[in-house]
Amino acid sequence: MNRFLLPAGVFVLLVVVLFVGIQRAPQKTVIPSALIGKPAPAFTLPVLGSADEFDSASLRGQWYLLNVWGTWCPECRNEHDMLLEIARTDVLPMVGLNWKDDDASALEWLRVLGDPYDVTAADREGRVAIDWGVYGAPETFLVNDLGVVVYKHVGPMTPEIWAREFLARLPKASADRSNVQASGADTSGAAIAIGAGS
Repeated sequence: MNRFLLPAGVFVLLVVVLFVGIQRAPQKTVIPSALIGKPAPAFTLPVLGSADEFDSASLRGQWYLLNVWGTWCPECRNEHDMLLEIARTDVLPMVGLNWKDDDASALEWLRVLGDPYDVTAADREGRVAIDWGVYGAPETFLVNDLGVVVYKHVGPMTPEIWAREFLARLPKASADRSNVQASGADTSGAAIAIGAGS
């Protein structure tokens, strides 16, 4: 009987050590993206609530965020207030990719909770999300002015993640402008244009 106690005790100890290590790992929610350092997949999709189409080529030459969301996603609700805060800073355009959702539900969500997006593209079949390697929602991508994916975050956006992983990667002028706007200074006329093609 005693010869089984030692191996069982060692096994239980290993399980506890692995569990604690996984829980404390700083990168436990990071899912690497094959797109990092590569061109962002181009797409053309209907604009949510409009007869227009949005062509991602209209973003050429500027940094932007692509935020994947859906009304069926509880974590998307958790991050929504933070997205509204980011939108208020007007640091860079934010494109919403409404993923496999009902248009009416998505429009009502934005009407009630507020719309942080410069434009929302409706990915009803989820094909664009597949091209971007989306695992689930919410996911947020940072794309630079050369059209290259710089960073991907899986899970809800938080002030800490925004500052550490997104603002820190922006060109200095954009990050400085965000800090000025956060302090309440007037930055009228500094908005970045984003367009939808028809």
